[in-house]
Amino acid sequence: MHAICDDLLDEHADLDAIVADLDEQQWSQATPAAGWSVRDQISHLWFFDQRAALAMSDPDGFAADMQQLLAAGGTAASVEPGRAISGAELLAAWRRDRSALVSLARSIDPAARVPWYGPAMGARSFITARLMETWAHGQDVADALSVRRAPTARLRHVAHLGVRARPFSYAVRGLTMPPVPVHVSLTAPDGSLWEWDEPVDDWVRGSALDFCLVATQRRHPADTGLQVHGPAATEWIGIAQAFAGGVGEGRRPGQFAR
Repeated sequence: MHAICDDLLDEHADLDAIVADLDEQQWSQATPAAGWSVRDQISHLWFFDQRAALAMSDPDGFAADMQQLLAAGGTAASVEPGRAISGAELLAAWRRDRSALVSLARSIDPAARVPWYGPAMGARSFITARLMETWAHGQDVADALSVRRAPTARLRHVAHLGVRARPFSYAVRGLTMPPVPVHVSLTAPDGSLWEWDEPVDDWVRGSALDFCLVATQRRHPADTGLQVHGPAATEWIGIAQAFAGGVGEGRRPGQFAR
């Protein structure tokens, strides 16, 4: 838990460095997510960091809050708090509550099950998912502000969730996943190889960054250098979704041409 919490702190810091000195006009800059500004992206993270802390500390309270949230329109409600305050106020609130979340995460049993909007998760996977969300929404912010982020070893967490979420990518669409394994082989930022499952006829290869961008739906597969072989692998990559909730809208092909 301490290792993943340290990585989450580093992911927070990287995104914080991008938004720390923004003026109000930049906070209102549109991002690739339709209708969402930079402010909305940070508000979304802030909102769900609060809910994550509630889920770990008060599962019953989280269950009640979840019902209220779903009745209020789901994730769309997460941008409203940030729109009601200045960028500086939002940044301060996000810093405060993300710090509280990490402090709480360090204190809980790694084997504890934490409720969420999809299936409950082990505590370590739960915090890994917060890192994935921070990285993914941070990519929207970086794209909006034309900031190029250097990939880090933390991408392994995002890639792992992307691989293990293959069944969810089908379930959230009401589809049946074919009983065919897919081998994933990714080149890490340091040039080493990250692999999942044994080599088989269906496979995905490429950079860890490209895979993570696709799994979090921040890039269309056609706009990456991923190599995909076999019908099962091709079908999965077309619908890959590492994050909980409903079906993501993804990105259009050509929106971020290489």
